[in-house]
Amino acid sequence: MHTDRRTFLHMAAGASGALFYRGLPDVAAAPRALRILILGGTGFTGPFQVHYAVARGHQVTVFNRGRRQADLPAGVTYLRGDRAVHEVDALKGKSWDIVIDNPTSLPFWVRDAAEVLRGSTNQYVFISTISVYNPRGQTRIDEDSPLAEYTGGDPLSVTQEQFARDVGNLYGPMKVASEREAKKWFGDRTTIIRPGLIVGPGDQSDRFTYWPLRIERGGDILAPGDGSDPIQIIDARDLAEWTIRMVENGTTGTFNATGPRARMSMAEQLYGVRGALPGDRELRFVWVPAPFLAEQSVQPWGEMTTWFGAGSDEAVLGETRIARAIAAGLTYRPLAATTVDTLAWYRTLPPERQAQPRAGLAADKEQAVLAAWNNRRR
Repeated sequence: MHTDRRTFLHMAAGASGALFYRGLPDVAAAPRALRILILGGTGFTGPFQVHYAVARGHQVTVFNRGRRQADLPAGVTYLRGDRAVHEVDALKGKSWDIVIDNPTSLPFWVRDAAEVLRGSTNQYVFISTISVYNPRGQTRIDEDSPLAEYTGGDPLSVTQEQFARDVGNLYGPMKVASEREAKKWFGDRTTIIRPGLIVGPGDQSDRFTYWPLRIERGGDILAPGDGSDPIQIIDARDLAEWTIRMVENGTTGTFNATGPRARMSMAEQLYGVRGALPGDRELRFVWVPAPFLAEQSVQPWGEMTTWFGAGSDEAVLGETRIARAIAAGLTYRPLAATTVDTLAWYRTLPPERQAQPRAGLAADKEQAVLAAWNNRRR
């Protein structure tokens, strides 16, 4: 069964794995040390936040269920609790300069934490998603674009069970409601960060990883559309490190966080990945039009990963405006670095995990579609 983009993003956001981290030899100390509480901290982006914050000289506390293993540096304080079942007592009676909320999917998570933390922090950072936008009929997406609204009643009453049953429809609207809950409790002390497709080492969804793996194999590679469709990605390390710099500067407001610029084409991404890989392998990208892919039941996003699908409502999200984040100091690693590091991390996974990629087009289906396309052209 193929998942839609919002379901896929939610599943990926909850993924975690052994952290691939090469260290931070050139990180300068922050102007002043902050006490930072990270809600989560052991998932995909959380460990990168923790490592960078510690390298900058901050005191870090992580609050989570303690069910995931993460390679966190010495000196980190651990608090245990489960917001899904309203367990936040470990946060009571303490204070931090900064709170970073990574894993929230439902607004009652924000409410429960805020009831304890509203008088105990100077800034609350909520990590949201560009899935908050309603792209239908839009020709551009910026921070003021229309949002996906929940129409089912009080969003605070939505349960974990309801959310799990209907992630595809609820993911964006629940993030919208969670953003509003954060602003309700923390007002102008709130920072909202809306990432796009987060990629890089540690990404257990294999959403970006499919392309380096597939290009590494060589041969005729099925590629979607004509290569001109817009896509955006952001390395988890770039997102994490920028988030820490934002709180060091006390920056508040709402920011889209994707990239590496306002528009990158699918062809630029695939040829960029190819150029980053060593060797002189024989390969050819076979660009197949979107209507034919639809005929062959090839799914955007799940099978043709990182691609929204030409002509879809969501295609506009592939060129989300990011000028505000760049003005606030967001920077990017080269695509080559993300490619090489992602593959190196993937090779550290157990062989049985590597043999079962979680996204991308199956090899036998790819060959069948390529054969059908060649027949059509003849």
